[in-house]
Amino acid sequence: MEIINAVGRRKAAVARVYLTKSSGDTPTVLINNRQLAEYFPIKDIAQKVLDPMMTVEGGAGYNVKISVDGGGLKGQAEAIRMAISRALCKINVDFRGPLK
Repeated sequence: MEIINAVGRRKAAVARVYLTKSSGDTPTVLINNRQLAEYFPIKDIAQKVLDPMMTVEGGAGYNVKISVDGGGLKGQAEAIRMAISRALCKINVDFRGPLK
């Protein structure tokens, strides 16, 4: 199974993202070994993390494991969003236009 990784930075936050192909119907998003809703309880901030996956067709078919450090919640969410976007661009170069 192929693992795609990327790094995203925003302010003082650094996020490392690892994408693997999802085998089930619902992909999992783990941030520092916790579920997305547990790590980001505020829905607006949690939605920023999922934006790149919902923007491109087929982006939701991946499990995401994230390691993030530094900064506040908003900076971490934006760093994760950048890292997911970069990883999706590694998968398919045509995703770059919609993700910008």
